[in-house]
Amino acid sequence: MSPSAAPADSSPLPGSPTEPLATAAAPATAAAPATAVAPATAVPGAAAPGPVGRRRAWAAVGVVCAALFLLGLDFTVLNVAVPGLRAELGPTLAETQWIVDGYALALGGCVLAGGALGDRYGRRRAFAAGLALCALASVAGALGDTPGQLVAARCAMGLGAAFFMPATLSTVVHVLDAPEDRRRAIGIWAAVAGVGALFGPVVGGWLVERHGWQAAFWLNVPVVAVILALTPVVPESRDPGARPLDRLGAPLSCAALLTLVWGFIEAPGRGWTSAAVLTAFAASAVLTGLFVRRQLRCAAPMVPLRILRGGPVWPATVSLALMSFAMFGAMFLLTLHLQQVRGLSAWQAGLRMVPLSLGLAVGAVLGPVVARHAGARVPVAAGQLLIAAGFVQLALLEAESGDAPVLLFEAAAGLGAGLLAPVATELVMSAVPSAMAGVGSALNDATRQVGSTLGVAVLGSVLATVADGAAPGDRAAFTAGLGAAALVGGAVAAAAVPLAWLRLPGREPSAATGRPAPAAPGPG
Repeated sequence: MSPSAAPADSSPLPGSPTEPLATAAAPATAAAPATAVAPATAVPGAAAPGPVGRRRAWAAVGVVCAALFLLGLDFTVLNVAVPGLRAELGPTLAETQWIVDGYALALGGCVLAGGALGDRYGRRRAFAAGLALCALASVAGALGDTPGQLVAARCAMGLGAAFFMPATLSTVVHVLDAPEDRRRAIGIWAAVAGVGALFGPVVGGWLVERHGWQAAFWLNVPVVAVILALTPVVPESRDPGARPLDRLGAPLSCAALLTLVWGFIEAPGRGWTSAAVLTAFAASAVLTGLFVRRQLRCAAPMVPLRILRGGPVWPATVSLALMSFAMFGAMFLLTLHLQQVRGLSAWQAGLRMVPLSLGLAVGAVLGPVVARHAGARVPVAAGQLLIAAGFVQLALLEAESGDAPVLLFEAAAGLGAGLLAPVATELVMSAVPSAMAGVGSALNDATRQVGSTLGVAVLGSVLATVADGAAPGDRAAFTAGLGAAALVGGAVAAAAVPLAWLRLPGREPSAATGRPAPAAPGPG
């Protein structure tokens, strides 16, 4: 998506707080001055943004977005390799879900800590270290010959991504001082984050057909080498007022997510009411409560929860999480349907995912334009509604269905995700001062990754539960399971519509006339 696609208006999204931390509890409809998008200038001790020339700044954006694209590929590239991997290594369905989900599990559980470490010790350092770890873990995965080794490698790759992912968005915020440039770059970031994941099946399908499932791991090594060679273009940055790290918050957040996802993955085989599964859910609830309590009482919390009180930040983060839940769960289901029900090759299945990325790109251009004229709540609510409508098409799939229902889902869901992602991301980042951009980016990333992880786990578990006991190759049973999972995904997306409509800012009234005034644009 070209930067020129964004409007040049320099005013912030409606409802963005003018003083990110001090006024986070202000009502979402409060008017914001045009300089609100550059929060670093309003926070004492914060580093001034825009430390390099504009040309180098955009070059740095290109480097971090290349890493983000690779992250998206890694998130989904194994989806199309699952049949070949299962044929060669023979993992169970639960082990297969762990191989697919391990990356997102480690990323979602550790990204908050990664963002805090980047703010404290340097974002470029965190960026480079995370990429290097990801490459080393990829080599281990390619050489692995047991399901357990692949799970460990994927988790290590996710840990590396947890360090470099928050550094991508925080670098964008740091290097660009002009609000319109920053919004354009955030729009590009949001589009790349989605398009990379959507191209995973395409790239993975092409590689897997020619070189086997190991190619999905080897892919990272040369790409990381090139990005690391270009890393000096990215200026170093850190929070000059960084406080001590919250050493208890990180393990609490990781443990809470781990037990929750374990429960969803193991439930189909063990039973939803088994003692082990119920214990996992209860443990996750307790650990989550302890994490929230820790963040409220700690002098230097991993997540400054006060930015979530009032205003548009918490509904924006929840909208991003629910979007990720629906979209990544649907991609997991769709690749299985295309290969195991319709019998397509990995490459053929990957090609049929391309329209989803096209819809996302179109939506990413339109979303900020809609937000400018109608307020942030319109593209976010409309996006969730389109995703829900897409799931209706998935629920109607039959074993003999052709491409039409799949393409209708991809067009609707892709456009919906594109509409809401840049606008919701800008709402989150505009609430955090630039000096704490790593924490803000990690909060944004964590909500996406938790949603993505649970989407694959929950929808995959619904599929496995409905199809439990079916004979191998029973296309009708698999299709019935996919339909049930699609109904769950559609219900989640639909539930997010009233949240966005009621809690996100709409068209602002003019202070002088009381008549509606155009809402400010989002990123694009």
